[in-house]
Amino acid sequence: MTGRISTRFTEAFGVEHPIIQGGMQWVGRAELTAAVANAGALGFLTALTQPTPDDLLREIERCRSMTDRPFGVNLTILPAINPPPYAEYRQAIIEGGVKIVETAGYKPQEHVDEFKAHGIKVIHKCTAVRHALSAERMGVDAISIDGFECAGHPGEDDIPGLILIPAAADKVKIPMIASGGFGDARGLVAALALGADGINMGTRFCATVEAPIHRAFKEALVAGDERATNLIFRTYRNTARVAKNAISDRVIAIEAEGKPFEEVAALVKGAKGREGLESGDTDHGIWTAGMVQGIIRDVPTVRELVERIVGEAVEIIGGRLARAVAREEERI
Repeated sequence: MTGRISTRFTEAFGVEHPIIQGGMQWVGRAELTAAVANAGALGFLTALTQPTPDDLLREIERCRSMTDRPFGVNLTILPAINPPPYAEYRQAIIEGGVKIVETAGYKPQEHVDEFKAHGIKVIHKCTAVRHALSAERMGVDAISIDGFECAGHPGEDDIPGLILIPAAADKVKIPMIASGGFGDARGLVAALALGADGINMGTRFCATVEAPIHRAFKEALVAGDERATNLIFRTYRNTARVAKNAISDRVIAIEAEGKPFEEVAALVKGAKGREGLESGDTDHGIWTAGMVQGIIRDVPTVRELVERIVGEAVEIIGGRLARAVAREEERI
């Protein structure tokens, strides 16, 4: 690989490449996060993957033993009847000496303030321009804007990245990461052209050697195409994009009958999804996956993936696009 891509994001966060591995429940563990960091990108442990704040502190220490490069922790705040002890997880992040946090979800102001008070940089993930501007006012250091193509929760506006990213870039002043549907060099170049300072990849990093999930899921991502996802929980106003399988098909059928969430709760338990990721049964529960499956062709190491994306992006920018501009200038 020759050449590098430097952006406001790489400069502000001290990483080599403008690529993030965002927080992913059950997947954002030390093996993957350290591999991403060692490849020069920015990886995130997922706080709530760990059963307790003490377990998170140990996972931070384990990750640090595997890399000497920057990495972060994701803390997702969701409304719940019995919410996790967010303040304790936050304290574990601070005690662990982590310097970068990705926040997501519901009203993160309290957490943003506390992280900033301890000199921690915060990237907030959001799904709408108005939410990005709100996060900017909260004082975060960067935002990650999640288009409709993304895995997980795309929000309820259904705005794809081709519109959402430049719409946000027109208004957001701090560094911005494009998220949702990114998996190769073409996506990185497109994101930069649309006004972003880097890309966030989740599903693509699941299809790597180091991702701590069963090989069957990685093979399913390679086999799947851009149609291999389902949007569930639409009728509950909590839309989630997950892999199309027997369970998510059933959830959609139950929703179509107008039944309440209680009718699907047992099917969508997080524990069932985790059991599947470990056993290799892709129909055991729901599991998160994005439309980017349509461009996933292999299961490389993290380093191979990052170097391929950056190397090919440099070639696209300095080669094909530069030649196109040169030809136009010659014609004039």
